[in-house]
Amino acid sequence: MPTADSSSDSSTDSSSEDTLDLELPPEALPLVVDEPAAGGSGPVPLDDLLDGIAGWGRAATPAGVFTLVPVRIERDLPLIARWMNDPAVAEFWDLAGAPSVTEAHLREQLDGDGRSVPCLGVLGSVPMSYWEIYRADLDPVARYYPARPHDTGLHLLIGGVADRARGLGGILLRAVAGQVLSQRPACGRVIAEPDLRNTPSIAAFLAGGYRFAAEVELPGKRAALMIRDRALRHLL
Repeated sequence: MPTADSSSDSSTDSSSEDTLDLELPPEALPLVVDEPAAGGSGPVPLDDLLDGIAGWGRAATPAGVFTLVPVRIERDLPLIARWMNDPAVAEFWDLAGAPSVTEAHLREQLDGDGRSVPCLGVLGSVPMSYWEIYRADLDPVARYYPARPHDTGLHLLIGGVADRARGLGGILLRAVAGQVLSQRPACGRVIAEPDLRNTPSIAAFLAGGYRFAAEVELPGKRAALMIRDRALRHLL
């Protein structure tokens, strides 16, 4: 699905869905997934607004082992920029064009205070999705819905066409929400705001255990507010 918020996976939005055998382009080959110990990799800095995503470890899913790997521009920009130029993704992410367009978007997060962390989603050993994990309560989106302290937001884009429309978006959205709630004890819920036009994305969130809470008018789009509550995580 081009984003869990602006993704359009074929099954979730063109940027938030499934995974088949994806042939890695040469630029993706240098990606190496670090192997954090189960449960994290040491103490998290006090100023880490998202509790050490790099140390969250691996999540077992029905589709395979999944890992979030924080983006490194020098390694990951060619792959992410190529995904952003897929018309189905560009419709919702609006980052098509030269690699510098995507680079500016990534650097805004990487040079910020850590309230939003861009990541590659690696399934098995294949980088197949792009994620933004962000503090929704510290984001401008908090002005448009009744935010709670430590609300954590997700944006998701499924990269390859072969990975979309196969139900993978819901599987991964459920897995990442589980990681957020396990690794961020102060967070009571995970939220997302996909474009209302992006029905595959909304379907993927519903499949991942999120509930539709409201329609929200955001700058540039009318969105579906999707919420996965800690209290309901084992029921949905």
